[in-house]
Amino acid sequence: MLFDPLWIALMVVSTILGFVTQRYIKSSFRKWSSVGVSSGMTGAQIARSVLDANGLQEVAIQQVAGDLSDHYDPRTKTLGLSSAVYGVASVAAAGVAAHEAGHAIQHARGYVWGSIRTAMVPAVNIGSRAAWILIMGGFIFQFTGLIWLGILFYAGAVLFQIVTLPVEFDASRRALVNLEGTGAVNAAQLSGSRQVLTAAALTYVAAALIAALQLLYYIGLARRD
Repeated sequence: MLFDPLWIALMVVSTILGFVTQRYIKSSFRKWSSVGVSSGMTGAQIARSVLDANGLQEVAIQQVAGDLSDHYDPRTKTLGLSSAVYGVASVAAAGVAAHEAGHAIQHARGYVWGSIRTAMVPAVNIGSRAAWILIMGGFIFQFTGLIWLGILFYAGAVLFQIVTLPVEFDASRRALVNLEGTGAVNAAQLSGSRQVLTAAALTYVAAALIAALQLLYYIGLARRD
């Protein structure tokens, strides 16, 4: 498999897609990180404003380590913002902070795709690790059933990537609506926040596409075996 021209081509395409989308989000974030927001509000303040406006005073906000490590943890109702977002009053920080607050709103409102995604996490964490081992083991020992079991596990990981897309798109939509509603940014700055969130969304699209292509490749191999 490692010397299969189709596999090599798939790896090249995956690497290029990943590189291009990562460069795009980093360049977009860097560009709009240098542009301040008219309200002077930091990412943490904007997140707090969005959460409070949606009746989510119980959601805590904390600074976390890492680059673009911003996230919302529904288990603890905690919104984590990276140092480039938490205390920074930039257009990029505003977009990211409001996006993570959007995830908190999804959780509070029982957003269907968000609930499905959260429910899938434990199984996907196990299945994605086991899939590669099962697939490779099946080819090594010429055990077709093992290959298909691995493909089934990997299909779960691909489905998770696909379910993630509407969750991320909806969080960005909520973010932009709330940024405009709270007056944290003006019209031009809102456009900048939209660009940052669009760039971030493209990374999820690329990841889902790469995963789907790899799944199709594994299925093709199994059918030839």
